[in-house]
Amino acid sequence: MSLTHLWPHILLAALGVASASELQIPMISEQKPMQVDNVLGKPLVDTDDLQASIKIENLVSRAKDLYSIAELSEPEYGHPTRVIGSAGHSATLDYIYSALEDLGGYYTLSKQPFPAVLGKVYESRLVVGHEVPESASPMSLTPPTANKEPVYGRLVLVENEGCDASDYPADLADNIAFILRGTCSFGTKSELAGKAGAVAAIVYNYESGGVSGTLETPTPNHVATFGLSGKEAGPILKKLKGSEVVDSIAYIDAEVKQIETTNIIAQTVEGDPDNCVMLGGHSDSVSEGPGINDDGSGSITLLEVATQLTNFNVNNCVRFAWWAGEEEGLLGSDYYVEVLPQEENLKIRLFMDYDMMGSPNFAYQVYNATNALNPVGSEELRNLYVDFYTSQGLNYTFIPFDGRSDYDAFIQNGIPGGGIATGAEGVKTKEEEAMFGGKAGDWYDPCYHQLCDNIGNVNSTAWLVNTKLVAHSVATFAVSFHGFPERSDVVNMADNKRPAKYHGHRLVL
Repeated sequence: MSLTHLWPHILLAALGVASASELQIPMISEQKPMQVDNVLGKPLVDTDDLQASIKIENLVSRAKDLYSIAELSEPEYGHPTRVIGSAGHSATLDYIYSALEDLGGYYTLSKQPFPAVLGKVYESRLVVGHEVPESASPMSLTPPTANKEPVYGRLVLVENEGCDASDYPADLADNIAFILRGTCSFGTKSELAGKAGAVAAIVYNYESGGVSGTLETPTPNHVATFGLSGKEAGPILKKLKGSEVVDSIAYIDAEVKQIETTNIIAQTVEGDPDNCVMLGGHSDSVSEGPGINDDGSGSITLLEVATQLTNFNVNNCVRFAWWAGEEEGLLGSDYYVEVLPQEENLKIRLFMDYDMMGSPNFAYQVYNATNALNPVGSEELRNLYVDFYTSQGLNYTFIPFDGRSDYDAFIQNGIPGGGIATGAEGVKTKEEEAMFGGKAGDWYDPCYHQLCDNIGNVNSTAWLVNTKLVAHSVATFAVSFHGFPERSDVVNMADNKRPAKYHGHRLVL
């Protein structure tokens, strides 16, 4: 298993305990089997009927609620946000849980608290020679520079891709490491630079663009670390290879701290508990904004489908999840799967990820989850989405299944997965403009991870279509898994393929 997927154990070890139970954090807590309504008079769920119950006015009403909740964080952050640890996120969890409690005992509800790492960069600056690189960006979860003051040193070129201790020269001590992005994680590079005595590190791209990455699990040896575009790194690299001295000043004022946050799980009381269809979205936003599309739209879609499902019976159990800490690196979903016993893993027949359901400049995107590279069943789920869009006369496009959202821990641990999205910071092409409308050359979501991701940042047409598709996916598998591949074993796939570049929205290598 990769370091990424071992992070909960590493974090617990750092706290001096062997398990979550010693930390008094139960695997699943506050489980509430409620008084069950008489469901005998309810019909078996039907996809057309469940889809027909989905109304855009209900989704929009909940979006307004979520924005008001995000405003609760203004005293601390100066603007609306639902980032983990904020008043806005705490109130988001209360809102979701209360709404589920009001559904008359149709679901067994659980809260799953877990330790999470939260990083915040308050201020940063990088000077190389006499220039201030425009693309210089602090890595997520970077520590500050020493004493949160500027540090000075000359740039020292690290050998190869900086993946081995031997790549770091002896004269790096008290200087700043200049490291090529490559096959090992940014966290590994930062840690090795720290062990070699560097006061800071710069990871430069092998592509012309910038590097928006994360160091992931904090270690005592990490140093303040920036990403730099390949374009701006080029002239610097030429000087260093020509034995020219390049002085640099690095400054990061940052905080990395541990908090506790919570996943919310709702499972139908009825339905075969040994054959569960599971779906999830994340309850948190980035600190920069209220996150009404990312992923308020997904959270609300799940809540509305869960609400309307109560009008029906199910043959197979349906399990909804609202993950916390997705924006910090898929923390909640990672934790959930990490502590899931093998017998419980095998009860999940598939996991469906619903993140960003209504981007303003949308495309109907389907994760290209094939059985060749993922647990068997992922491709069958992908085809369900394709068939739905086709049946509605709608275009669709495939996007990489590359670890950018909460499906990652599931597929890495043998559970078939997939999902849909409508686009983030990617740029819409001319071909996609013809397929979906909107504007070529702009981001799918021009307010991605920004303050303007508010109630006006969700396309109601795409959101309604995709919520109906989510309802269709739930209804299909809640009735039957006929023809869907059986689960036979828990297979860890992380060691069997090249690690993904992404773990969440940030690059990890």
